[in-house]
Amino acid sequence: MSATHHHSKTRVAAISIVASASMAIIKLVVGIAIGSLALISEALHSSVDLVATIVTWFVVRVSDRPADNEHHYGHGKFESLSALGVIAMLYVLAGGILVRAYTHLVEGATPPTLSALPFVVLLIDIGVNFWRARALHDAARDTKSQALAADALHFASDVLGSFAVIIGLGLSAYGYAWGDAAAAIGVAVVISLLGLRLARSTVETLLDRAPEGAAEKATIALAMVPGIVEIERLRIRMVGGTHFVDATVEVPRTYPIDRIDAIKRAAQAAVSGALGDADLTFTAIPVARDNESIRERIMVIARNSGLAIHHVTVHDVGGKLTVGIDLEVDGDMALSAAHDIAHALEHQIRDEFGPDVEVDTHIEPLEPDLPFGTDASPRRVSEIAAALADFARSGGAIHDVHNVRVRDSDAGEVVNFHCRAEPAMSVTRVHDCVDEIERALRRAFPSVKRVISHAEPARVA
Repeated sequence: MSATHHHSKTRVAAISIVASASMAIIKLVVGIAIGSLALISEALHSSVDLVATIVTWFVVRVSDRPADNEHHYGHGKFESLSALGVIAMLYVLAGGILVRAYTHLVEGATPPTLSALPFVVLLIDIGVNFWRARALHDAARDTKSQALAADALHFASDVLGSFAVIIGLGLSAYGYAWGDAAAAIGVAVVISLLGLRLARSTVETLLDRAPEGAAEKATIALAMVPGIVEIERLRIRMVGGTHFVDATVEVPRTYPIDRIDAIKRAAQAAVSGALGDADLTFTAIPVARDNESIRERIMVIARNSGLAIHHVTVHDVGGKLTVGIDLEVDGDMALSAAHDIAHALEHQIRDEFGPDVEVDTHIEPLEPDLPFGTDASPRRVSEIAAALADFARSGGAIHDVHNVRVRDSDAGEVVNFHCRAEPAMSVTRVHDCVDEIERALRRAFPSVKRVISHAEPARVA
């Protein structure tokens, strides 16, 4: 919950306390003075509202606290509990009013002493309560606060109750002695009906019922996130003003972990945009897509076994699938152990594609991490650069060797360089030409351990 929402909730709750206290006292004094059961009932109703508002003021301060070791989902349900408590008080009040009004109707009672004063008080009360109900309703909607929603409902019932009292007093003025008691009954009925409405939504929240339309909004939002293949399960519950969303989705099994993490962040942003304040628990299930290539499937098999492979070639020879793989293993590993690893990988591939698949695995040492090195001397860099330029000229396809860097390490020299080729040349052709230059450099300089090249398209004149 943002600091702005917290301030808004506590501010409107504090204002309601002052207004409730003032109007309750005024109506009670006037009701006793003129002997009106309806007006006294309204004053008692407002007194309950005062108690409820004070409770709300304390509750909203607690409910906005972040999650802790005991309350992993925050403290939002304190609002639901307080709403139930206030509803209970309202029903107790409504029952008391009904009993008292029935007694007045059966046994008879002295009609209230009428003047303009009670009508003025009630009209002022209607205006104040209408303003308070509107302010609390807006704040409850913006902050999704059930406690404020309960308060707003109380003041809305006060408005209706005040109209009922005015009607009752009017009936009494025209000689209908039962008018005041009937108005009191009307107040009790209004309290009961509105309390029933709030009780339903509060109980649904406590029972973790998904908010109306929330699942549809979250589903649409998640379906728009690139990388999510299908939504397998979606669960939503409301705690205070926060939607807690549990989503289990299918993602392509070929995606690396960092890509899955990016999808998760995008999903959180999408759900928050659709629902407002949302906390997403995201479970990704890797699945095979219909358009997954054979090469991608082989890469998944190797990755699941924790193996490093590259240069995967796949051919269809006379209707028979043939696969070639370069498998990297620890250079110090015994050949027998490396062969067992390769054999197990080949067996998994045949399990995936069928026993007739022809698999050949080239075992090579895993490229070690080179130790910390230092820049070579400018003279050595110039020597290497000149050799690279000569090799490029002899091939003819590669030119403009530049940005040459040479570093010395305990394992040998490491050479980096950039070069250019015609933009229309195929990647395969460029790779072959650059690879020939790299081999020529290593033959000419046996101390060169590794050559890293970067080909760029030639500049257009």
